[in-house]
Amino acid sequence: MLEIVTAGGWLMLPILLCSVVAAAIVGERFWTLQQKRITPKHLVTQIWQLYRNDQLDNLQLRKIRDSSPLGRVLAAGLVNIRHDRDVMKEGIEETGRQVVSELERYLNTLGTIASITPLLGLLGTVIGMIKVFSAITAHGIGDPGILAGGISEALITTATGLSVAIPSLMFYRYFRGRVDALVLKMEDEALKLVEVIHGERTSETEGSAE
Repeated sequence: MLEIVTAGGWLMLPILLCSVVAAAIVGERFWTLQQKRITPKHLVTQIWQLYRNDQLDNLQLRKIRDSSPLGRVLAAGLVNIRHDRDVMKEGIEETGRQVVSELERYLNTLGTIASITPLLGLLGTVIGMIKVFSAITAHGIGDPGILAGGISEALITTATGLSVAIPSLMFYRYFRGRVDALVLKMEDEALKLVEVIHGERTSETEGSAE
């Protein structure tokens, strides 16, 4: 492995650094973007039960806010529970933008890695071919060993750059899709809470009781 890295030249270092950063981001996003951590089930139902039993005090609001990103969004609406639905929705939307920004954390970096690593590989290819032509100019084409070194450097950097870029791009697209799905889920849950609080929708618990 070390021989391959050495043969690829100095451009292998930034490519390998990009691979380490990309792997760290993928691991962190897999852990953070779990649905049970972002949008826990039955949270709206639990909030409705607290509200109906007149137990929705500041302590409970703090617990809801700290429980999950969805809890933060819903708590932003609950602090305005005595106001009309437009005020509640405004508070939810403001906090929701902050939560979405946190869900998208590091994704731009992952997308940048997916974009630049093929270019780094291409740069390595160009440098390797320059060495090949320089060797031909200096020594002719009689020494295949000299030519092989430049060609090898060109191929190794290109292959390594693509090997980092392809999975990085796949995970970038995957996490973008997951964030979009989580955002839609949070919007649906927030709308459900507003409508239940203002009597425009029957809660799940009431529906099941009927």
